[in-house]
Amino acid sequence: MFLPKYPDNPTPPPAHAHTPTDPALVRRSLSSISIDQKTVAAVLVGGVVLTALLAAVAVTAISVAIAAVVLRSLLREHNRR
Repeated sequence: MFLPKYPDNPTPPPAHAHTPTDPALVRRSLSSISIDQKTVAAVLVGGVVLTALLAAVAVTAISVAIAAVVLRSLLREHNRR
């Protein structure tokens, strides 16, 4: 009942026989994709700088939160006296 039904004469998929009409067009389009080393270096430096800024913001937020908890504790004890 739930068995798949296979065709009697399976036909192979058609082969992809696309050949470029002008090889110069293919070479020209690939050369436009080339990436300069300066671009790669700029992207890497930008990523490092953004990561460092994110880490600095995270450390600052944590230190401010700790300072707020300490000040709150000190003020609470001061008000009890």
